[in-house]
Amino acid sequence: MTRNHEIRPDLDDGIDRKVLAQLRARFLKINQGRLQRAMEALSTRQQLVLKLLPLLLHVNHPLLPGYVSASTPAGLSGFEPDDDSLAEVQRLTRSFVYKPRRGQGAAPLHGLFLMGSLGTVAQAEQSDMDLWLCHAPTLTAQELQDLRKKCDLLESWAATQGAEVHVFLVDPQRFTQGAREAQLTSDDCGTTQHYLLLDEFYRTAIWLGGRTPIWWLVPVYEENRYHDYCRTLLSKRFVREDDVLDLGHLAQIPPQEFVGAGMWQLYKGIESPYKSALKLLLTEVYASEHPQVECLALRFKQTVFEGRLDLDELDPYIVVYRRLEEYLGNRGDRERLELVRRCLYLKVNKKISRPPARGRSKSWQRLLLERLTAEWGWETRQLAVLDSRSQWKVRQVAAERRVLVNELTYSYRFLTQFARSAQVGSSLNNRDLNVLGRRLYAAFERKAGKVEFINPGIAPDLAEDTLTLVQQPSSETPNEYQWALFSGNLSAQEWPDFAPIKRTRELIELLAWCHRNGVIDASTRLSQHPGSSDLTDFELSNLIGSLQQCFPLPPPPVEEAALLRASVPSRVLLLVNVGVDPLKQHSQMNVHMTTGRTDALGYSGVRENLVLTLDQVSLNSWNELQVARYDGEDALLDCLSDLLNSLPLDGPVPEVQVRCYCRNRAVAIATRVEELLRDLLGSYASGQPSRYLVQVRQHYHVLQLAPGQVRHTALGDLPALLDHLGAEQELYSPLNLDRYALEGNDLALILPMGKPQSIQVFYRLNEQNNEAELTVLDEHNALWRRRLPYRDEQSLLTPLQRFLQSLLYRRNAQLPLDNPAGDVPLDVLYHQLLPDAPLRAQSVERRPPPQAPLSHPFYDVQAIVEPGDGRQRHVTLYCNHREFSELEYGRDLYRAVAQHILAQRSGGERYPFYITDLDLSAVLAGQQAQTVHYLRYKSELEDALNTALQQV
Repeated sequence: MTRNHEIRPDLDDGIDRKVLAQLRARFLKINQGRLQRAMEALSTRQQLVLKLLPLLLHVNHPLLPGYVSASTPAGLSGFEPDDDSLAEVQRLTRSFVYKPRRGQGAAPLHGLFLMGSLGTVAQAEQSDMDLWLCHAPTLTAQELQDLRKKCDLLESWAATQGAEVHVFLVDPQRFTQGAREAQLTSDDCGTTQHYLLLDEFYRTAIWLGGRTPIWWLVPVYEENRYHDYCRTLLSKRFVREDDVLDLGHLAQIPPQEFVGAGMWQLYKGIESPYKSALKLLLTEVYASEHPQVECLALRFKQTVFEGRLDLDELDPYIVVYRRLEEYLGNRGDRERLELVRRCLYLKVNKKISRPPARGRSKSWQRLLLERLTAEWGWETRQLAVLDSRSQWKVRQVAAERRVLVNELTYSYRFLTQFARSAQVGSSLNNRDLNVLGRRLYAAFERKAGKVEFINPGIAPDLAEDTLTLVQQPSSETPNEYQWALFSGNLSAQEWPDFAPIKRTRELIELLAWCHRNGVIDASTRLSQHPGSSDLTDFELSNLIGSLQQCFPLPPPPVEEAALLRASVPSRVLLLVNVGVDPLKQHSQMNVHMTTGRTDALGYSGVRENLVLTLDQVSLNSWNELQVARYDGEDALLDCLSDLLNSLPLDGPVPEVQVRCYCRNRAVAIATRVEELLRDLLGSYASGQPSRYLVQVRQHYHVLQLAPGQVRHTALGDLPALLDHLGAEQELYSPLNLDRYALEGNDLALILPMGKPQSIQVFYRLNEQNNEAELTVLDEHNALWRRRLPYRDEQSLLTPLQRFLQSLLYRRNAQLPLDNPAGDVPLDVLYHQLLPDAPLRAQSVERRPPPQAPLSHPFYDVQAIVEPGDGRQRHVTLYCNHREFSELEYGRDLYRAVAQHILAQRSGGERYPFYITDLDLSAVLAGQQAQTVHYLRYKSELEDALNTALQQV
């Protein structure tokens, strides 16, 4: 270890130029050591690039790399190339002759510095070279443009030599004011981290030529009066202005920089946690010391002033590690300290459990790492596990993920709390923190149905060579099964003795987990023990292929705009009958069914439902992969309802694929589900509330389609369906029918004909049975249906026509004369279904309304219904204006009315009674009156009257 006496300059006692020269020499000695280490790890051609860059920036020559024009800014302050550099340039072009810049005025390029991991313990073959080129503030816009072009050409030349170079232009004057136009490293997150970037620069940069930082000469105890100190050094000529450049001080770091740096590192840490953990923890250390932050650059400078020039201990990564070790050691946080050590070890990437290549001596990085790991007490086995990280599989990765996710989550909470307590939570910071929180949530939060991603940059490949898939009885619930995945190719006798890699209730959940985490790839050999399921090798292979095709890896990056909104599905895969044979009995008997009824929801004469289970796999806009399972009687409609409810209220509809690979009728089943889904999406996409009717076996399902509010009602039989369709609707609600629904039923012709602002009457005659069926779709498309005796069309339709006319009269009378709401009178339309029963109806034909002769008398029966106690209703009837009330007749009201009407008929004919007018104003007070309300009460009253008629 090199040790010299401590230098403590004091302005009040006077400063010795020799002391300042000693200080500069110390920094340059460390600089030279780091540069030498950087060179040792580079290839010959990369060494050439680093050696020649200062010279190529110092001169303009048409035959040298980077030439733009003779007027392009060139000349590095105080730079004189050594003989080796001139000899290398001569090899590039023989015609080059170096001419010193004497007499050409001040050099426009003030300093060249190398940033990044070069020269550190973490230098790797793929490490890039970030260069800061500090220039005079007096350069014109054109000169800056030419200089930028020269740097771009030098970067391109470096690439031909196998070196990745990035040159960043820095105006020191603007930089000290916190202003810059572009990023200053290839890992830069913007202008919000000015002081933290400067901290990193001062402790890591390697000086390649030009002026040296005046910051080197300012003692740590003078950092708070940095500007006064520098002014004294320059004004009293302790240093020449042409020898130094000023990039600013580190006396205070604004707290918002810790928030910005933490957010940036957390953002990167979601995909590469090892790379970000060290910087995240350093940010936490700084923030925890705020406002009295002793940043690492100041510690580094103090160490140099004290004369402790050990290159190993001053290595930028070791300096960071020692600070984190001190912080976590004081807190007794052993687990996090071990994580920091693993991060450092993996960053250095020297596998010290393995001997160096034959004939090669140990590098200084390896020797340093051996000393550190011995200090940590790491055993050979622990080193071997870390050195085999490229071969880590699920178990090691899952254990490491837990620690890394805990670290990232803790850092986020710390950052949020710090922003709140330090009162740096600007609206922008708050928004960014919320977005970052959502990124963390989407990447790591566990929740029901979500496929956990276990490998955020921990191991390069989790794919297994051989796997065994097993269905086994559940240990928790009798008669239930679970799926387990084992490493290796295990027989039925072997797998019970092994612990599975992963266990799930459903097969698709397990396969989706394997796909998302890359456990199964194209080369994986998969054997299976399907247990009681009907899973075949063909089906298993296709299920995996469908997941790989529908959800290619890696998923696309999540844009910030998507995180500002709630997550919505972006891609959906529906898998039907996974591991289930819908015609298992026929398969076991080796019977092939032939039938004309091929609908998968009503197959064959017994109308079997062949859609027994659905597994929905969806990738949402936050890149969360989710799995849901549906089985049972209503599986299909429940699945489709949930899918529709998950769609965005605005924005594109996700891509949905339907696949089925079961043993029987797989293609037909997938096609049927796809058709149904396409029809539902078409109805839903209109944005207007509507209904959709599907028939599964002998059961009916009505979906209420409203954006974000899809409801599914299951109805056991046709009478239940009629009751449901007869319920009142707040607004007109169109009803769409699935292509196979109500096949052969009159309703299949009637229901699609719903029409707003219309009351539609449909009648079907059955003269053989002397009856007819009346069906009404009212103005809101609610259904009313009644079977009546039939004599002729006139007597069938006229009573209903009179009732509807009186109803419309009442409705219009309640509208204001000026009618500002724009309500229009309702049309009453008549239709006949042909041919007559009992033949199957084939068409619906429009008919004119019945025309009763004016001389044709009719008996007026008016009813007024009023609310009573509880669910009771009070009814008053008027027969040709004569009143019959419950007050007078009590329970014999209907009998009295029946006797009265019957007495008015010549010959005492007993054809049915009809209500011709009805008032429900008291019953429907505050409710929207709808035609179906009146028709239901009309039916009840007529049934009561006609029952009484039979008893008279």
